[in-house]
Amino acid sequence: MTSVFRLTASCLVAALLSPVLGWAQGTVVLTGKISNRTSDSIAVAVRENPLEAHEQLTYARVNDKGEFRLAVPVSGPTKADLVYGDDATQLFVEPGNTLDIRFKGSDLVGTVKFKGTGAEANTFLAEMDERFVENDGFQVLPDNIMLYEPGFLDFLDYRRKHELKFLEENQESLTPTFRNYIKAEIDYTYANDRLTFQDLREQVVATEPRLKMTPTFYDFLNDEKLVNNPSAIGNETYQEFLLNYIHYQAVIQNHRRTDPDFFQVCYELAKTKLSGPIRPLVMGRVMQESFRFGHVKVSQAMLSDFVAIEGAKKYAPALQADFDAHKAFSIGALAPDFKLVAVNGDSVSLRSFAGKLVYLNFWKSTSGLCLRDLPYAADLAKKFDGKNIVFLNIALDENEPAWKQLVISKKLPGVHARAVGGLRSALAKAYALDNVPAYFLLAEDGTFLNTKPKRLSSHAAVDEIKDSFGKAALYTSTAEIKK
Repeated sequence: MTSVFRLTASCLVAALLSPVLGWAQGTVVLTGKISNRTSDSIAVAVRENPLEAHEQLTYARVNDKGEFRLAVPVSGPTKADLVYGDDATQLFVEPGNTLDIRFKGSDLVGTVKFKGTGAEANTFLAEMDERFVENDGFQVLPDNIMLYEPGFLDFLDYRRKHELKFLEENQESLTPTFRNYIKAEIDYTYANDRLTFQDLREQVVATEPRLKMTPTFYDFLNDEKLVNNPSAIGNETYQEFLLNYIHYQAVIQNHRRTDPDFFQVCYELAKTKLSGPIRPLVMGRVMQESFRFGHVKVSQAMLSDFVAIEGAKKYAPALQADFDAHKAFSIGALAPDFKLVAVNGDSVSLRSFAGKLVYLNFWKSTSGLCLRDLPYAADLAKKFDGKNIVFLNIALDENEPAWKQLVISKKLPGVHARAVGGLRSALAKAYALDNVPAYFLLAEDGTFLNTKPKRLSSHAAVDEIKDSFGKAALYTSTAEIKK
């Protein structure tokens, strides 16, 4: 029961109804019994702010009889996760609920049963999950993505029809709040799967060219009530749909995800096309993408602009914390300098390559993955011979003689140096390394261009490097928000 109807790969946040709808606060009491317990504690995870990085956990002890009791404060109707050991199942709770939960310790998801106030909603979730999530016939992946446009639309209509029928058959026992949540889940699962079909199919079906959709395929997006729907604001699938909708609007205006100003454009589109409480939430989602994949100065400018947006106050602290957590390795951030001894005995520092593109490769001569990349590294060095790029290879080997012998005997191309201390070295810590190989693409000004560039063995590495020359200047030119 890891999703209501489907697994959403790109979903950064869990749903929360209360912060955006302003429901009264309350408490949910969960009691229950675990047969054949496998752990002496149980927890409920709730995310009070959709943009918070971490959930709030409420723990309880499981006694020798397998009994437990949790009192969970909630700000209103909300999704939550019941966590036991390595297993978890979704809950939907409302203030005042008193749920009795029973399950086998070895199989939480497969055996969980509910009684008490709120049991109907959670039983419905479990049954909906079994009917639709666990049934590949109702999922886009792995098979239905292979369909062409007419067949895929038929699939979406068929699934939605059966979901709505199941809701209708059970709605008498469900609260209005929960019915509204499920209706939104059905509507926006349909909308999101339709919106992302063309892109997802291109990624998955590599043997066929990108589908050309009929002129009316995206007409459903013209429904203003679909885009700005206050009644669906607490549904995470609605939030995910809106993020994809903003991406789509940017793309049809001829902006690519690889453009330096892509997230800035999306931020402005969210500001102009959305209204009400959902607007700052989706703008925050765009900023979180920028924190991870955009330029640090663009992200900083958006964050400064955001604080003046109506409704932004509740999200600003979480966004500031998220920005602070990612800024050191964002595009445009200055890469940590270092000074090492090269294999030929010369002193090597990162700053000594100022004005050149730097492909930084952290590796070990004892790593199979690293050794497998050596021939590709040689090919890349030949392709870019004479170009304004340096392939800088930093070994994290403990055994210096063995490393030297390999580099010299194999005549490995590029600049080779070794960081004393390996993964425990100050350099490894400065670059947050916990394993090798690890790659970084640095701009001519010594800033990060990509902290996860294509591997040396990737065919796409050549094109990525070609596109990176002079790109830092393009990023810098987009650092101010357009007014």
